[in-house]
Amino acid sequence: MPGAVIDSLDLAVARLVTRTLPGSRRATGVGPGLELVQIRPYETGDDVRHIDAAASARTGTLHVRLHVPDRALSTWIVLDLSPSMAFGTAQRLKADVAEGAALVFGRLGVRRAGSVGLIGFGAGPARVVAPRGSRPAMVALRALLGSGVAPDGQTGTEDLADALTRTGRMATQSGLVVVISDFRDQRRWEKPLGSLRMRHSILALEITDPREAELPAVGRLTLVDPETGALIQVNTSRRQVRERFAELERERRQRVADELRRLHVHHVSLSTGQDWLAELGRRLR
Repeated sequence: MPGAVIDSLDLAVARLVTRTLPGSRRATGVGPGLELVQIRPYETGDDVRHIDAAASARTGTLHVRLHVPDRALSTWIVLDLSPSMAFGTAQRLKADVAEGAALVFGRLGVRRAGSVGLIGFGAGPARVVAPRGSRPAMVALRALLGSGVAPDGQTGTEDLADALTRTGRMATQSGLVVVISDFRDQRRWEKPLGSLRMRHSILALEITDPREAELPAVGRLTLVDPETGALIQVNTSRRQVRERFAELERERRQRVADELRRLHVHHVSLSTGQDWLAELGRRLR
């Protein structure tokens, strides 16, 4: 991934967090940072790089600048590993887009001494990794991604609502929560997401595929419900069937968008048929 793109996304995410996190983000004490605390006379042992030239020249004695340290941000990545993520009819699978997005936010999360926690749901028991910094965080993230999504009909014991509830219990400090999912879970995930939104900045990445929005007219099809493994036969030659399918999908996606808007959650939709990284950068500006 181009470094310039990651840098621009870093600025966009920083603006998102600053705009949406409740309360003050100032850390306690002094240290490396941008906000000035005070200027005081130089003492033995002070870092000479913090000497303030203007104050020293004005007073005739050495003075140093003390700053509020930048508070390290904790990022939680809530990743959908359910069977429906293995679907894809365009350039890639939904799981491929989810993997790329998770790697992007993993890299962003460990910048400036940040830490990244992981919760993978939808494939057996939830896979949880406590927040880690730097290399250990990226190693854990790649291991989670390498485990892949669940096979058709083998959904996990915890769904999106459970994963969000677990995140709320574990994420004790305010931070950024990135939810990467196709949001096709039928259980009510709105309440735990709303609870998270009270303390954290939330970014919802909805992963879609063009074929989920409409059926092609190719005659009779045998389709598999990836979540349950059930088979269903559909006659796609019938215009009424295709139109009803498209209508139901539009309604479902609109419900998701409306609910995220109601909760004041930043919502970005990424498709398997587009340059998802460019779209992510455009939507986060």
